[in-house]
Amino acid sequence: MKSITEAIYNRRSPRSYSDKKIPENVLLELFEAARWAPSSMNEQPWLYLYAYNGTEKFNKILDSLVPFNKQWAKNASVLVVSLAKKTFDYNNKENKYYFYDAGSANQNLLLAAFNSDIYGHPMGGFESSILVNNFNIPTNIEPVCVISLGYLDSPDKLPEDLRTREIAERQRRPIEEFVIQGWG
Repeated sequence: MKSITEAIYNRRSPRSYSDKKIPENVLLELFEAARWAPSSMNEQPWLYLYAYNGTEKFNKILDSLVPFNKQWAKNASVLVVSLAKKTFDYNNKENKYYFYDAGSANQNLLLAAFNSDIYGHPMGGFESSILVNNFNIPTNIEPVCVISLGYLDSPDKLPEDLRTREIAERQRRPIEEFVIQGWG
């Protein structure tokens, strides 16, 4: 098992996936990790809709992706739609933290995936309306992102523009740019 720090520092969002299928029991372990994320009022507003490659549901999710993402995500073992309920269950009022809470669950899922040598790539490049129509998603549920999951493959199988991005050194802003002690 990898340390949590190793997973945080080494997790990445690749675009080159092998054709190896993620076993159902392993996929359920990733959702179990998501289940334990913190949330406002312990509401746990996240939901996941997933489909394996080669299924009609996979194609319905794939159809929602912008062309750039579609070209490589089509090779993922699984596509996952991260969704979040916009209202609290206990009083049906707006939960202004639903997106944040779903993001926490997604991060748990991605770290658990990395621990199992599975890579995830969360995508904002999708059309919510296509997902809503394809899956009859209720109005109080909002698509957050689509996550591709799969086992890593060689970047050499990607087109040149994607291969260049795949092998580029990961960059992060220095801490000094985003950690502050206050203004004024």
